[in-house]
Amino acid sequence: MRRLAVLLVVAVLALSGCTGSVSSDGGFVSGDGTISTIAVEQRVAAPQIDGTTLEGEPWSSTSVSGKVIVYNVWGSWCPPCIKEAPALVRAANRTAQTAQFVGLNTRDSGKPQAQAFVREFEVPYPNLFDPAGELVLRFAGELPPSSIPSTLIVDAQGRIAARVLGETTESTLVGLIEDVAAGR
Repeated sequence: MRRLAVLLVVAVLALSGCTGSVSSDGGFVSGDGTISTIAVEQRVAAPQIDGTTLEGEPWSSTSVSGKVIVYNVWGSWCPPCIKEAPALVRAANRTAQTAQFVGLNTRDSGKPQAQAFVREFEVPYPNLFDPAGELVLRFAGELPPSSIPSTLIVDAQGRIAARVLGETTESTLVGLIEDVAAGR
């Protein structure tokens, strides 16, 4: 019986989609907020990201010129994503002149849940509907596919400059965006 319980816990953690360790109070898995920055001379080109927004409009990273792009991988079902949403909205509003935020909504069973999330938190930036995680897989080698939430920052030259695995904060994002926009 104990073996079955252990197998069930392992299965739940594997399927949960969040990364990191188990919370002692909530039982969900979340990332630890690990931040990685990449020196300018070591940055690699980010993949082209294109898809359909939650509103049904096409969007492509090729439409963004001269700005930092901030990709946030999230799901409406993910407790750390819910917790970090207000910080992302504030950071997006504070850095609107230098950064374009884009949400990559993954593993939601349908658009209504994701659209409700966006409405509830008044998310001001486009969110691409990616239920199978295909867009996230384009970042293979840079971003673990099960790392939800996570945030990638791409410099104005289209190179991956930083990432946060797990929940992030407004001040962390604004600081990273300012550094990347300044060429650091």
